[in-house]
Amino acid sequence: MSKKVLIITYYWPPSGGSGVQRWLKFAKYLPEAGWEPVIFTPENPDFDLKDETLMDEVSPQLEVLKFPIWEPYQLLDKIRGKKKNHPGRLLEQKEKGWIEKAAIWLRANVMVPDPRVFWVKPSVKFLIDLVKSGQFQAIITTGPPHSMHLIGRDLKRKTGVFWLADFRDPWSQWEFLDKLPMKSMVRRKHAEMEKSVLKEADVITTISPTFQRDLNQLAQRKIKLLTNGFDPADIPERFQVEKKEPHRLNLVYSGIIDSIRNPMPLLNAMKEEFKSVSDQVSFTFVGKVSNHVQEQIEADSWLRKHVHYAGYVSHEEVFGFYEKADALVLILTNTKNAQGNIPGKLFEYLATNIPVIALGDPQGDASKILASVGAGEVIAHADHVEIQVRLRKLFESSGAFGSNASMDHYSRKNLSFQLAELLDESSLS
Repeated sequence: MSKKVLIITYYWPPSGGSGVQRWLKFAKYLPEAGWEPVIFTPENPDFDLKDETLMDEVSPQLEVLKFPIWEPYQLLDKIRGKKKNHPGRLLEQKEKGWIEKAAIWLRANVMVPDPRVFWVKPSVKFLIDLVKSGQFQAIITTGPPHSMHLIGRDLKRKTGVFWLADFRDPWSQWEFLDKLPMKSMVRRKHAEMEKSVLKEADVITTISPTFQRDLNQLAQRKIKLLTNGFDPADIPERFQVEKKEPHRLNLVYSGIIDSIRNPMPLLNAMKEEFKSVSDQVSFTFVGKVSNHVQEQIEADSWLRKHVHYAGYVSHEEVFGFYEKADALVLILTNTKNAQGNIPGKLFEYLATNIPVIALGDPQGDASKILASVGAGEVIAHADHVEIQVRLRKLFESSGAFGSNASMDHYSRKNLSFQLAELLDESSLS
């Protein structure tokens, strides 16, 4: 008989973006590995991105428990008469009034570890009897938001249930916290909360070798690596990449461009390298692009002509843009967490067999994955000449890098079986 695992996650369809994909796919394939997932998620979350098509991937047999959540930024929306005033977007605003400044300060120093902290106590109260009844052999929490881990910690303390804590990003060392006007005593509070989770969880997982190493040092225990991956079932049956013709280059970037992802070094190198062959070169952003980057592009007549915005599209629709791409663009962060930055879309990029050009840390984890399958390399943001060289090679090449058997390791199904092995430790403990 299948064992049951309760998965506590803030991000769940119709939420869009990469945050939802990881546990949506684990929930899809865990039953084949002998574990029946039950999802616990907010009933009325304040999602920044929505993708209604992802609802089609939620199995009718999957039990999803939804519980109301109150989030402070919903109140801010009403006060300002605007929508989606999340901290990241407030920080990007050039002009900030007293309301915005107060909201950022409160986010930094009162909402610890994050604005979803007000969901912790009500959720524990709602779940405690279900967990005590013994119907779940394990629970999983995934963060950010890291307040999800506090739900798991309290349930562990009250019931002794086997608990796996999944870190998709760092916590106390997360670069986002550096952007907030946070008092030192609050920093220490983050570190104390994180330490309690790292100490009390039965298993801890994270998405990259660098994050694994850093958490190993913080926790003084072994952290498990469970990367993101790709789902072959996501690739449309009729998916076929257009034949790459030499002396043509259509670049496509899929995802969010925000304050820590800067595409301008690549765009400026593209402009400089291809001024004389303008008609054969283009760049398309598929997803939301920060106002700051859009302003820089609009201020340049050449870039304005060659850069296009598709806006946010569904996960299903993005493959139509991949089909027309001669190369896919990966913009990694250029910050203190850069080495461990492995976007989930990297694995999907690789599954298409389309060449990749990436900006980031050449010694980082994403660079090693790209090199292992021969799909491309990661170039430092400041290495202008090398970016131009790579662009020229792509421009003159005939296209795909070819499939590689090692990609099977990153299939969502394979990764779900790896997760099941970690959960199976609950029956041995």
